[in-house]
Amino acid sequence: DIIPQPLLDQYLSMTDPARAQTVDTEIAKHCAYSLPGVALTLGRQNWHCLKDTYETLASDVQWKVRRTLAFSIHELAVILGDQLTAADLVPIFNGFLKDLDEVRIGVLKHLYDFLKLLHADKRREYLYQLQEFVVTDNSRNWRFRYELAEQLILILELYNPNDVYDYLRHIALTLCSDKVSEVRWISFKLVVAILQKFYTNNANALGLNFINELVVRFRHCSKWVGRQAFAFICQVGMFSLCVSMCTFN
Repeated sequence: DIIPQPLLDQYLSMTDPARAQTVDTEIAKHCAYSLPGVALTLGRQNWHCLKDTYETLASDVQWKVRRTLAFSIHELAVILGDQLTAADLVPIFNGFLKDLDEVRIGVLKHLYDFLKLLHADKRREYLYQLQEFVVTDNSRNWRFRYELAEQLILILELYNPNDVYDYLRHIALTLCSDKVSEVRWISFKLVVAILQKFYTNNANALGLNFINELVVRFRHCSKWVGRQAFAFICQVGMFSLCVSMCTFN
C-alpha cells in the first residue's frame, strides 16, 4: 500500500552480483546510499522487507558499499527504533568497528549519535571497544584520532564518572601525547571536559586523582613537549572552569 511491489522488487534485486557485472558495478553502492530513504518510506513495521538486503550490503566485498552504510547506520537506527536497532543493527555496527579504517570512520563520525540511541546496559558494552579506535591501519591517519577525541567529548554525557575514569581517561591521556599537534589540541579540550564531568557530578576525588595524574605525566615530564602540554591544558581553561582555587594551589 506504500509503494508498488514491482518497484520494491526492483530495488531489492540491486544486490544481485549478476546485476553488478552486467548493469552497473556501482549499483550496490547506490542501493546502500538509498536504503535509509527506502526504510523511512516503508516504515519500521515493514523493515522485514529490507533486512536481508541490508545484511547483504553490509557484507559486500566492496568497502565503498560498507562505508556508505557505516555513515548512515545512525540515521537508520532513528528510523527503526531501539528494539530493532538492538536486534538487527548492533551486530552490523560491531562488524563495522572491526572493518577497514575507510569503513570505521563512518561509524566513528556518528558514534555519539548511535550510542545515545542504545539502552544504558548495551551502551556500556562499548566502553571496552573505544580504546580500539586509537589504533588505525595507517598511523599517519591523524584525522581519525582527531575525530575520536571530538566524539569522546560528546560521549562523556552518556556514561557515569566512574566509567569515564576507568575507560575514557586512558584514551584522553594517550591522545594528549599524540605526535600531531591538532590531535593534542582537541585532546586538551577532552581533558577539560572530563574534569568538568567529575566536578559537576560531585566526583571530586576522581577529579583530584586525574589532576595529580596530569601533573605527574605532563608537568614533571622529562620531555619539553610534555611540559608544554601541561601549560596548554591550563591555557584551555582546565582549572578555571572546574577546579576550585584551593585545589589548584
